[in-house]
Amino acid sequence: MRRELGDGYELDDDPARIDRVAVHAYLTQSYWAEGRSRAVQDDLIDGAARVVGLYKDGVQVGFTRTISDRYTQSYLADVYVLGEHRGRGLGVEIVRFSVDEGPFAATKWFLHTADAHDLYRRFGFEEPGERAMERGRRE
Repeated sequence: MRRELGDGYELDDDPARIDRVAVHAYLTQSYWAEGRSRAVQDDLIDGAARVVGLYKDGVQVGFTRTISDRYTQSYLADVYVLGEHRGRGLGVEIVRFSVDEGPFAATKWFLHTADAHDLYRRFGFEEPGERAMERGRRE
């Protein structure tokens, strides 16, 4: 599925179009995926239920990855828009396309983030309720 955003921007969920070098270059510098190997990143893309690329004139400038059981639960991960493309509403559009316009729109969504809470609240994300629990990563 593809959607034009105007001004040379478009969203596309074709996994073959993802620029894996660009995605890894950004994510390995992020607070949540710092040091992630390229092999692991490629495996995460290959195993994703859906990946979305944000492109400007054909060059990838944003990304999201969805993990899902495809029926009841989905998890939004690895969301980014390159800094020089922020401030144009592109973050809103890539999250909308990933969460509300995709094949998993009717599932319950989860995510973890240290920032952009106001962005995610626009799509109904809230702080976890009394029934939410989390187990940290084990080394």
